[in-house]
Amino acid sequence: MEPLENLGKRICIIGLSAGGKSTLAQALSKKLKIKVFHLDQIAHIPFTNWKEQDPEIFTVKHQQILLNNQEWIIEGNYNRLMQERFSQATTIIWLDFSKWGSVFRYIKRTLKNNPYRPGKLEGSEDLINFDHIHYTLFTAPKNREIYKKLTEESNAKIIRLNSFKELKKIYKHWEL
Repeated sequence: MEPLENLGKRICIIGLSAGGKSTLAQALSKKLKIKVFHLDQIAHIPFTNWKEQDPEIFTVKHQQILLNNQEWIIEGNYNRLMQERFSQATTIIWLDFSKWGSVFRYIKRTLKNNPYRPGKLEGSEDLINFDHIHYTLFTAPKNREIYKKLTEESNAKIIRLNSFKELKKIYKHWEL
């Protein structure tokens, strides 16, 4: 298992929705004292229940993170911006979990509607969205090949976790 000190100072976390990306990013941020950026918060307009930001504005904000910060933890996917992010990353952590488990966790998370959930959009409510469930089950899994190609092309260290059991071991190993 990779020692925490080997991750470097520019960490990307990717994976399916409700897979634990934001929570892991927050835990790493606290432990490593590195600022975390949640891409969903940048890609959406606060107080709108997840209305998407203009793509050009999102792209500029994404580039500003990379240009203005020597250290960062960035969690989220957004395939069109991955290559730029991965080219600067020291480590990519890929939470490659079951789509059915992600849907279960999404529904559970939505029913809890925790206003302090890491990665939550300011002023939004967690509401069950069947388009989101459909996306998680049928569209997002097709991105695995894209993620695989982009991670292989990157010079970053790759940590690919395939289950919550593996993620729990990492939490314990890194004392998060």
